[in-house]
Amino acid sequence: MATILSVSGSPSPTSRTARLLRHLDGRLTGQGHRVVPLDIRTLPADALLGADFGHPAIVAARRLFEEADGVVVGTPVYKAAYSGLLKSLLDLMPQYALEGKTVLPLATGGSTAHVLAIDYALRPVLSSMGAAHIVQGWFVLDKHITVAEDGVSVTVDPASREALEQVVDQFSVALGAGGAARLSAVAA
Repeated sequence: MATILSVSGSPSPTSRTARLLRHLDGRLTGQGHRVVPLDIRTLPADALLGADFGHPAIVAARRLFEEADGVVVGTPVYKAAYSGLLKSLLDLMPQYALEGKTVLPLATGGSTAHVLAIDYALRPVLSSMGAAHIVQGWFVLDKHITVAEDGVSVTVDPASREALEQVVDQFSVALGAGGAARLSAVAA
């Protein structure tokens, strides 16, 4: 169906945000999409902080954005905003890197006081980058994400899981509709 870039903006190698994204990647793959994960923390810090637009890793990340039909952007919330790591990467992408794409913003955090970070901090940036459609985002409390002993598998508390799955499914449907519209426009 669609190619989805799943971007984790967490700087932590033991991130609940990244693990939650990889869990949701499985759901999207099960719906027939091809999911490409991108953990920003694996990109060279010198390229991100030095704004090295020509660094091979940054060029490769830019290509992933270009090739994606949809983008899932996940971030922990720090000081009522998305992560600085995510900001560093988005600043190195072209102004309209999300043009024509469907985007799903997701955030994790320790308090419901940060719920509005998606709508007041992240959504405006995604919109300014030309996203064709930003579906309803979702915020998950850290305490609702349990990491299994294997360090990979996650369980989402039932209070959050149902709503989160609904948001992911709406994103999947929006991708299908967007892909059909793009194909119709090309055929015309």
